[in-house]
Amino acid sequence: MKNILIVDSAKVMAKGQITLPKDIRSKLHLSTGDRVTLICEEDRVILMNSAVYAMKMLQKEMENEAEKANIRNDDDVIALVKETRKEIEGL
Repeated sequence: MKNILIVDSAKVMAKGQITLPKDIRSKLHLSTGDRVTLICEEDRVILMNSAVYAMKMLQKEMENEAEKANIRNDDDVIALVKETRKEIEGL
């Protein structure tokens, strides 16, 4: 997917609200009612689709966990699932 830079502006209204330009809503796959995450870094704000932000944070937290659990391939995953099911059934 090509990385396209979109530069636009929005006016801050009396209650601090802004309207996100359509091109930005489309780029972030935002629809009415969706949540956004705002990340403030010094003099700039990063706006992200909250679902995407949550997934990125989960991926970061899970980084290297498969290696720690000695999971190298699909067979290791299947074996782990079977082992976990046996443990649950034994409770």
